[in-house]
Amino acid sequence: MESSAATDSLIRWTIRVALALYVAALALRLMANRRRSWLDAARLAWTAGCVAFLTHVACAFHFVHGWSHAAAYEHTARRTAEVVGWRWGSGLYLNYLFGIAWIADASWWWASAASYESRPRWIEWSVQGFLAFIAFNSTAVFGVGAIRWWGLAATGVLLAVAWFGTGRAGPTGPTGPTRPPSPRARSPRR
Repeated sequence: MESSAATDSLIRWTIRVALALYVAALALRLMANRRRSWLDAARLAWTAGCVAFLTHVACAFHFVHGWSHAAAYEHTARRTAEVVGWRWGSGLYLNYLFGIAWIADASWWWASAASYESRPRWIEWSVQGFLAFIAFNSTAVFGVGAIRWWGLAATGVLLAVAWFGTGRAGPTGPTGPTRPPSPRARSPRR
């Protein structure tokens, strides 16, 4: 297990890139309004973010934990105790689940974009709710310094995009609901 300024920087920047791509992908999806080029860009950002996250995990396991699950569990327990006063290492399993969920989600999108983009809302909300919960906690709760403020700002941006972009989004799933046209938008009867 080696730790230097370079390895610490690599670990920090891989997760920063992953989270920035996560936010960019979600924002693009919310604003896509069924535009294929926006959804394709979102899918690329989503996949690149997932790869950056996996790179972060590999770097942390290699440079900090020596590929030891026990060491990673202990680190998680120690960090959780510092932040919330409860020594609990099982948050590591939530991080594993986060990675699995992101990989599965990105894989589904590549395997069948049509199925993915029209999936039931409960699946979309469950996946995105879990991923957002973990991303928010990793930045705004467990983050230190600038990453905490970045996490809060990114959450605010995504909430604003979701709030203002919902009415312009696609039918269901990642592009959001479609509102029926208003009575004024219909052509007048003659």
